[in-house]
Amino acid sequence: MLVNLTEYFDVQGKAHLSIPYESEKFFDGFEDREILDRTPIELDIVPVGDGKLEISGSLSITLKDKCSRCLDDVNVTVPASFTYTVVKPDGYHELSEEEQLFMDGYSLDADALVYNELLMSLPMKVLCRDDCKGLCPVCFINRNHGECGCDTFVPDPRMAAIMDIFNANKEV
Repeated sequence: MLVNLTEYFDVQGKAHLSIPYESEKFFDGFEDREILDRTPIELDIVPVGDGKLEISGSLSITLKDKCSRCLDDVNVTVPASFTYTVVKPDGYHELSEEEQLFMDGYSLDADALVYNELLMSLPMKVLCRDDCKGLCPVCFINRNHGECGCDTFVPDPRMAAIMDIFNANKEV
């Protein structure tokens, strides 16, 4: 959604905008994730003089994701907050690459701004619960729902040479 900032460059005092975030899916660079719940984008716009605006805001979305250990569905709440300074596009100021991504003339692209912030706020690892047992490495059954009885003993690889000597000299 584009927000026209023309009038805010000349107004004194703080302005507050509440913009609905309408996206149904969130692309994280690998896959689309379903958005289950969202809050509106809350923007505070403050003129800081000389054709500059400080834009700060926040929002929160809830995504449908998978547990990193057991692959069960998990609802993940992702909060994001940001603060940027934008300048009037009159040619007197040199715009940084970051400001150019979100501004098109006097219009602020709120969706692009929010997308980047949400992407950076995604958790690296999602767990269904702190004590998630994960999947069995042999039969891939979810250990949170019950034990499978598979032999999951993994010998210490540092002892492999000694085990080879014992196995070579083992009497039948």
